[in-house]
Amino acid sequence: MKKDTPIPFEVVEKYVEQMGLENVGKASIREIKRLVDFIEEETGERYIRMEMGIPGLKPAAVGVEAEKAALDKGVAAIYPDIDGKKGLKKEISRFVKLFMNIEVQPHGCIPTVGSMQGSFATFMTVTRMKKEKDTILFLDPGFPVHKQQCRVQGTKFDSFDVYNYRGEKLRDKLESHLKDGNVAALLYSNPNNPSWICFTETELKIIGELATKYGVVVIEDLAYFAMDFRQDLSKPGEPPYQPTVANYTDQYVLLISSSKAFSYAGQRIGMMVISDTLFAKRSKDLLPYYGMEQFGRAMVFGTMYALSSGTAHSPQYALEAMLKAVNDGVYDFVDVVKEYGEKAKIMKKMFIDNGFRIVYDKDEDKPLADGFYFTISYPGFTGEKLIEALIYYGISAISLAITGSERLEGLRACVSLVGRDQFPDLEYRVKKFHEHHG
Repeated sequence: MKKDTPIPFEVVEKYVEQMGLENVGKASIREIKRLVDFIEEETGERYIRMEMGIPGLKPAAVGVEAEKAALDKGVAAIYPDIDGKKGLKKEISRFVKLFMNIEVQPHGCIPTVGSMQGSFATFMTVTRMKKEKDTILFLDPGFPVHKQQCRVQGTKFDSFDVYNYRGEKLRDKLESHLKDGNVAALLYSNPNNPSWICFTETELKIIGELATKYGVVVIEDLAYFAMDFRQDLSKPGEPPYQPTVANYTDQYVLLISSSKAFSYAGQRIGMMVISDTLFAKRSKDLLPYYGMEQFGRAMVFGTMYALSSGTAHSPQYALEAMLKAVNDGVYDFVDVVKEYGEKAKIMKKMFIDNGFRIVYDKDEDKPLADGFYFTISYPGFTGEKLIEALIYYGISAISLAITGSERLEGLRACVSLVGRDQFPDLEYRVKKFHEHHG
């Protein structure tokens, strides 16, 4: 390691040792955040922070005002219904119709404590529907905490890196994991965290057909809803719509976040949308856990009741107001979040111009979209070693190794917290890195 790095070598070494990090490259997202916090505080140097997927835009004002008004009316003193406020459930149902062109009755539209509670509750419930189906399959790369949720529950899981099996290649690979009959549900994110790949209609059709064939529930994580900026998904009730497996199977759970689309991450309010068919499905194997056979009732009055008795009351007013504004065509949330794609385009070029490569670069034969995340590598470095090195240059990210990716040379970079005012610093630092290692 060179000593003339943008961040003083000794300061970085001190905090790595103080935190007991034997390998910075294997550190969790939160550990890297804490390390950078310490270094920034001592040096006064602002990092190019790309480790955390935190919204970098202001929360939607229509939501903030609606929540403040709800608090002023005293809703903080009132328990919400476990399955959500009626008006909100109606707007969630409208939203998936207008932006995905799918029909789901309001009773299957359930607000959750962020999408994370939605995934936790879904894993717990689907793996109890059939005794022989006890495994969750992850189409990686993916969000590491989903696997942590399975570990906490004691739920079995399987996974594979989907990038080598794009298009029709996906069929045989996916079937090889489903044919034994032990998979209760499969999960993927679309657009994908961390790679930003987006499944094509061909791939969604394959997933839907095989899920139906083998009785598998598809959990579609839509944390970055409508953020494939290669097409305009912003017009309610007009194609093109957000691509979804719901066009190809009738047993699905959609997890839709308000954190990125509306920059409402702090209030922990998300949406779980259960297909009408799955909501009504019955299984005697649910009885020992829930005392009821119907999946939807078991989810709401069993799992969700036990977890938190529903989500906080006032954020439901915020989400309802935001969705109504979007559904009515008054608020264009996609236009607001396009800033992420514009920043990604600029930042990717800076890295590429200085010897870096984009790891996940195509959706089948199409160049990847610019969005919330992108992935980078540098010749001669593993992902772990690259993070370890970049920390000295005032740049933070996470290794793809912790996301289930097989591309161990890569890092995930998030654009959200990088201000445009930091672009000169970013360019200087990647140039300096390239000078030292090129």
